[in-house]
Amino acid sequence: MKKLVLVAIIISLCSFSAHKYYIALTEIEHNTDSQSVQMIMNVFMDDIELAINKDYHTNLQLASKNEVQNVDSLFEKYLNEHFKIKINNSPSTYKYIGKEYDGGIIFFYLEIENITEVKAIEIQNDVLTKYFPDQQNLVKAKINGTRKSLFLTKKNDKGLLKF
Repeated sequence: MKKLVLVAIIISLCSFSAHKYYIALTEIEHNTDSQSVQMIMNVFMDDIELAINKDYHTNLQLASKNEVQNVDSLFEKYLNEHFKIKINNSPSTYKYIGKEYDGGIIFFYLEIENITEVKAIEIQNDVLTKYFPDQQNLVKAKINGTRKSLFLTKKNDKGLLKF
């Protein structure tokens, strides 16, 4: 229920052409059946479009008929540069599964395979902070039924969750 309320709030904020809240949510869950860490990150479409356009000198034109063909490779490149994760004190490479547009929000689907146990998750997340100094990146993790979260900002872009 809390998840639905949060998504509804974020989507309602997108109904304005310019929003004044800069927040992204990353949800992390360990799937013991598939032995993987699955992540869903959502960000405001216009914010990430601006950041990628400036960083890579392109014109994404997201969710339009003129959207660039290599948009997924640009998203993957940007996320790999700005979102890093360690599982159990070991740097982990995640696989970019894909993205989904929903109103003014993009949902990114990421996965780290071959993870049998999670004792700690270390996150470095400076997504969007270069162009939006007030950006907050909320990380929520659910591991073995235990929920933990942290807020990351431009000044404090790293955090550790122990389980």
